[in-house]
Amino acid sequence: MNETNDLTQGSVGKNLILFALPYLLSCFMQTFYGMADLFVVGLYNGSETTTAVSVGSQVMHMLTVMIVGFAMGTTVLIGRNVGAKDDRAVKRTVGTSVVFFACLAAVVTAVLLMCVKGIAHIMLTPAEAVPETVTYLTICFAGIPLITAYNVISSIFRGAGDSRHPMYFVGIACVVNIVLDLVLIGGCGMGAAGAALGTVCGQAVSVAASLLMMRVRSIGIHISRRDVRADREVISQILKVGAPIAMQDGLIQIAFIVITVIANSRGLIASAAVGIVEKLIGFMFLVPSALLSSISTITAQNMGANRADRARRSLYYGLAITVGWGCICALYNQFLPHTLVGAFTRDAAVLAAGSEYLRSYSFDCVFAAVHFCFSGYFCGSQKSMISFLHNITSILLVRIPGAWLASVYFPDSLYPMGWAAPLGSLLSAVICAGFYVYYRRKEMRSF
Repeated sequence: MNETNDLTQGSVGKNLILFALPYLLSCFMQTFYGMADLFVVGLYNGSETTTAVSVGSQVMHMLTVMIVGFAMGTTVLIGRNVGAKDDRAVKRTVGTSVVFFACLAAVVTAVLLMCVKGIAHIMLTPAEAVPETVTYLTICFAGIPLITAYNVISSIFRGAGDSRHPMYFVGIACVVNIVLDLVLIGGCGMGAAGAALGTVCGQAVSVAASLLMMRVRSIGIHISRRDVRADREVISQILKVGAPIAMQDGLIQIAFIVITVIANSRGLIASAAVGIVEKLIGFMFLVPSALLSSISTITAQNMGANRADRARRSLYYGLAITVGWGCICALYNQFLPHTLVGAFTRDAAVLAAGSEYLRSYSFDCVFAAVHFCFSGYFCGSQKSMISFLHNITSILLVRIPGAWLASVYFPDSLYPMGWAAPLGSLLSAVICAGFYVYYRRKEMRSF
């Protein structure tokens, strides 16, 4: 293996920060170019096209995070094999991932293309926006093999300890997407179809660049055609880690949609305020999201190398960084939430509602930081089912019912509704800490 990708040596804190920063920038660029479609469409088109892209983007985001969840299984498995210095197992994992995800992408694409109209109606798309929503989703669904290829290739790089090159790939996709948005939407007047084509073409160029990079720059993994075949045992191990993460991320997105529906039922002002705050919270969550992936990879490599102590230290460093960041976000939003909400609206009523919602919701940055880090640690330890369990428990017992009850008993304020998310994350954090203590005591008794 290439020594520069070895996360089992050197300072744990330094490794974590150096790995997390490129991933953080990748997440930022993905979020940025996801919003670029809406921004450019808003400049050149009416509300029907904007709604179509908004609804379509929400569906594609859900699919993308689920694909990333499945690909995490590849990252963790490669990481453990890299840590164990088992080159043969790494090749088998990469070859199997290529075959498995190619088949998965083909099946998912075919099914979604057959269901595209039904999906548009399930999302309660306004009738005026349905035609363009269907067009947008059809083009994006056809590009799912490219989205899958990009995320699988990135998972291979990250499993090998390289988070910089996936950042470059996202940057390429971002630039191509924005340029094509301006050309196809602004210059050619293609509306939602132009936005979708820009996204798919950006992914295509990104995949081509990543494949070229794998040929010209070694990341310590060399496979031949004989390695590209399906291994049932490897598929089982990938699914053991990836499936719970994919289901967890899918359910989280569904929970966001349900909460959005609850907000929509409270009227236009509440709907707009909640939509703005969700975008702001998404940006604040980029730091814990980057640390989750980083802790997962470092834990996987160190568990593979039988260095559980280093894996635990990566968790502790991650907790210190993300909780510190979360406290800064929560503190800022207790006093100056209007400065952030005001960047997205000039409506005084929306600004007031959004500010009070953000004031309570921002505490989620603290509690979510805890369970994000634990989730990364559990995934790297091949215990990703714990992440699924604490998230589904939080969603079903606190997040959704809490948001609904707050909307019923406090119809004049969004502040109580904003507490549903942080209280749900608090429950998740407690569950994670409980599992960690249980496994730690079990480990100590085995010595």
